[in-house]
Amino acid sequence: QDTTSPATYYLLRLVVLAILITVSHNVLMEERYEHYMMVGDRALASLDFQEASKNYNMALQSAQEGTMTGDDFKLRPKMMVPTINLAKCLRELARYKEAEDILTKYIKDAKDPPVDTRLHARVLSTLAELYQAQSKYDAAAKLHKQAVSMVRGGTPNLELAGSIAGYAETLRKSGDLPQAELHHREALAIRTRAVEEKSCTELELAVSYTQLGCTLAGMHKHNEAYQQHHRALGLRYRYLDFSHGLVSESMNYCAESLCALGKGVEGIPLALHAVEIRKTIFGTTHPAYAHALSILASCYQSVGRSFDARDCLEKCLEICEVAFQRNHANIIPNLMNYGNVLRSTGDLKKARSVYQRAIAIHQLNFKEGQQASRLEKCRAEVDNLADKILQLESPSVPVGDSMNDLSDDLMKVQLHSRAPADVESDGTPVIVFTDIGRDVDDELSLVLLSALRRKHLLNPIAIIATLSPQDQRAHLARGSIDSMGMPDVPVGIGSSGGVGDDIELEVYDADYSIPSPCIYQSGIELVYAALESVPPNSAQLLCIASLADVATVMREREELFTAKVKEVVVMGGVVSPEIGETLVPDSAYNNNCDISAARYVYRKCQEIGIPTVTLSRWAAYGCPMPPQLLDEMSATEHMVARNIRSVSKISVDQLWNKVRLHPSDPRREKIPNRCDVNWFCRTFMSKGELSKDWKASVWSLVQKLNMYDPLAMLLAVPAYRTAHFAFKEKVVNGVTHLCVGTSERDTGIKNRLALFDEYSTLFLSAFEESLHRKVNIN
Repeated sequence: QDTTSPATYYLLRLVVLAILITVSHNVLMEERYEHYMMVGDRALASLDFQEASKNYNMALQSAQEGTMTGDDFKLRPKMMVPTINLAKCLRELARYKEAEDILTKYIKDAKDPPVDTRLHARVLSTLAELYQAQSKYDAAAKLHKQAVSMVRGGTPNLELAGSIAGYAETLRKSGDLPQAELHHREALAIRTRAVEEKSCTELELAVSYTQLGCTLAGMHKHNEAYQQHHRALGLRYRYLDFSHGLVSESMNYCAESLCALGKGVEGIPLALHAVEIRKTIFGTTHPAYAHALSILASCYQSVGRSFDARDCLEKCLEICEVAFQRNHANIIPNLMNYGNVLRSTGDLKKARSVYQRAIAIHQLNFKEGQQASRLEKCRAEVDNLADKILQLESPSVPVGDSMNDLSDDLMKVQLHSRAPADVESDGTPVIVFTDIGRDVDDELSLVLLSALRRKHLLNPIAIIATLSPQDQRAHLARGSIDSMGMPDVPVGIGSSGGVGDDIELEVYDADYSIPSPCIYQSGIELVYAALESVPPNSAQLLCIASLADVATVMREREELFTAKVKEVVVMGGVVSPEIGETLVPDSAYNNNCDISAARYVYRKCQEIGIPTVTLSRWAAYGCPMPPQLLDEMSATEHMVARNIRSVSKISVDQLWNKVRLHPSDPRREKIPNRCDVNWFCRTFMSKGELSKDWKASVWSLVQKLNMYDPLAMLLAVPAYRTAHFAFKEKVVNGVTHLCVGTSERDTGIKNRLALFDEYSTLFLSAFEESLHRKVNIN
């Protein structure tokens, strides 16, 4: 200080201050960089590419504003990692030009040899993947080879596995499946070794299982392909959230493999959940959502539901035409599926034009010999369709066989050409009449039905939705049983259930409740066709709704009814069997919807000697369900289980608001007069009583729920009937009729805990098996 002039000293202080400010600024930029990278990585892991790209851009900006400046800043890891990840996000968002500009600029500016070989290889692989996404397979293969050669030296690691797998995917896409399989197996071996050495988690294996599975599927090794995809699905179930995009990817591929194995029935629940997940993550304009629709369409087509498949594919193609560049190779498989579906629906000319477009796109994207089998298949379809069109347009063909009639009559043909029911192998044929959507126990009974079908105890041959608005109930039934693995079970629209034409009762909401072309408009005609398909004296009718439709069947086709029906199971109630010479329906809700129909059904069954089995409300009171079981079901993440849990709360609150009303109030919707506030408290709460004036939600006070219809479903199975129910008998005209639950004291339940264990196990297994959580793949 003594030897320095004041001016120099002041200047030194400014320099020190500038250095401190710079250091502070750099620290701040470093913190921002780390923050944006963390958020970006989290978004990328959940496949939120829009959010991820935004944060990687911010990370790059923070890096540029820090100390990472100069000619070589692009080579620094902190600059390159967000650059690579940003390009991947842009690729997934179909912003190909932006992604290519970022990557090619780096490659152009990179020093030779690169400062960081590992990162340079990643850039090459990322650019190769971008070219592959645009069907530029030769350019992609060249870059992948360079990347593999750069990381091939030294001990095999995940970086090498990723590069090899990337190259294999390009080989697969271009049609060289044997080489693709060879490289994918090498990548899998490297990843397996890394897991054994604990240098990564076993979730890393799911990538190789998926890629190898897709390759094997292309080679028509569908059983092994399913095994690989199911291994990936199991790992992703274990380590990722159910709603993760990679879970939906594995669901898609499992569904596709099952479809190829002739098990589209099992694939549809997975495909439906994949569509729901991808819709939530990506929205309805993204190719990932379109791919899920395409898989769902294939599954629908495999079970004979061509019109549902057509609707899915038309949505899929509409998305692809916008998301991809014109004549993109990725559209070809969807066009081929669409052509196949159009042929099935009878639209032959449109099917031919679709295949012709697929051929044109193939010729624009592939060299001679690439994907040759696919091209030959399209050409064969065009020739075959041309011949078929000529035949149908020939003057010698009867008018009734014209192409216009094919589509209109297809549903009728399917209705009357049902394969005969095999009682020995498939179980007892059952027709279910349901007012699904009024409360959750109808839908829960259908969940049980799916479990009983897998056990070959019951074979549902028709589901009839009754009670106004019956069309909406049919939509809910269709979506529910599809997602439970029963997409091949026909659903029909029944009557209004005794409710006036001007009255429409409530139907609860569900995302899977949607209109379907494969719902039979005449439920009664469906019943007749179903009965005609079964052996004599073999079918059960399970009535968990108004008896109006059953009465119609008996009146119109008594001879068919008598010949085919062996038993009628009713969720309702009868006047004490000890009173009078015959059974008479009581005031239970299902009876009360159309009491004249109920009386007719009971009277006629006793006259013609068809046994009835009646389960009353007392039985349900004898084995209540704790609300906690709904929580366990919801934990499976199945869409039906989640919705049932949500709707249950709403339904209980709605019921509370109805029982508070005066008995003459039409808003009670035919609820019996006995169902008042006191009844509600006794039925749903362990103790205590609520005032009529209680307007808040009562759900938190509920201790027990009464599952009427699921018990009726179990009662339809002789083994469960004998094990869990005690019944009173009524013999009329030499035929024994059974009644379960005749009073509050005599509930007809032998052991409530054993029965609860039985049905809770069936519920949970139904949800888990439909999602292939418990499927043995060996």
